[in-house]
Amino acid sequence: MAVGIRSGAFSRWLAPFIALLVVFQLTACGDKEPEQRKAFIDYLQNTVMRSGQNLPSLSEDQKQRFGNYANDYGIILSFSRQMKGAVEGSFVPVVNAIGQVRTPQDYMTQRSALQQAASTLSMMNAQLRDSKTKADTAMAGLKQPDDLKAVYGQVYSTVVTQPANVLTPLVPALQSFTQDIVSVGDFLQQQGPQVAFANGGVQFPTQQQATQYNTMMSNLVGKQQTLLQAQKVAQGDFSN
Repeated sequence: MAVGIRSGAFSRWLAPFIALLVVFQLTACGDKEPEQRKAFIDYLQNTVMRSGQNLPSLSEDQKQRFGNYANDYGIILSFSRQMKGAVEGSFVPVVNAIGQVRTPQDYMTQRSALQQAASTLSMMNAQLRDSKTKADTAMAGLKQPDDLKAVYGQVYSTVVTQPANVLTPLVPALQSFTQDIVSVGDFLQQQGPQVAFANGGVQFPTQQQATQYNTMMSNLVGKQQTLLQAQKVAQGDFSN
């Protein structure tokens, strides 16, 4: 007479097998981390470090291969996109407007364009500080193995820290420089028909006017380094 296995005994016999299966599955999942980390490190070294501020978005395949490390990449990508948008939307227009000032008359004709472009700089530093704070906070919360931490830190310094350190003092300096140019235009405009333009120069009826103009121009010359640095940044160069 056949005797069936009691359900209770069957369950007790099967339980260790199920437990081993669960352990095996968990172990198998955990084994993906070294592979994901290696793929992410390779991406940081061979793609991100060569991309400057033009960081690419991750494909769905890359997100799968990097696992949770795709979120780590999101920190630097988000900052880079926000900073690039601010530079292109606020910084570059000012540099381009300054580039249109080539003759003494241009100080007057470009005044409105300069004022309009420079007005957007006032909020840029606040936006930059907010983006940097968010990135730093997220970065501080990361738990990365030492090999990845070293590479990621280098990338973070290049993509986030260094550009922020360059822009933070440069934005208000460029704003001040632009306002000085506008002031020259205001001064020339106030002189009306008293001022004459000839051979790329300016002629005034009094020495006092000439002295005031020369002082303003000397002030601009003294700030040429600000313009040179701004031109580099406008071209995507954040080196000191």
